[in-house]
Amino acid sequence: MGLWSWISRRRKPATAAGRPAFAAAIEPKDQEPLTPEQVADLKAAWAELAEAAKESAATGFHACSRGRRPWQEDPAAVRSVAALLRRVGAEDAATEGPTAK
Repeated sequence: MGLWSWISRRRKPATAAGRPAFAAAIEPKDQEPLTPEQVADLKAAWAELAEAAKESAATGFHACSRGRRPWQEDPAAVRSVAALLRRVGAEDAATEGPTAK
């Protein structure tokens, strides 16, 4: 038995559509539209992020989504990014404080 035979027998099972099982798990699902309250909460979260970005020295950032919803559409995730920017800015300010001579 060659290596290729062994590898081909050990492949992951495919779904009915012929794709690997994990591919079906990461495909986006149809989402329900946001309610007016959710839209307002999302706008407030983005306002917090915009303010945190202005206060920080960051020139840009990149974030990846987890789960079924992009992070840009999740108020909790947007607020987490804003909190991270504030925390990093505060830590940078603390380390750049007055120098001892």
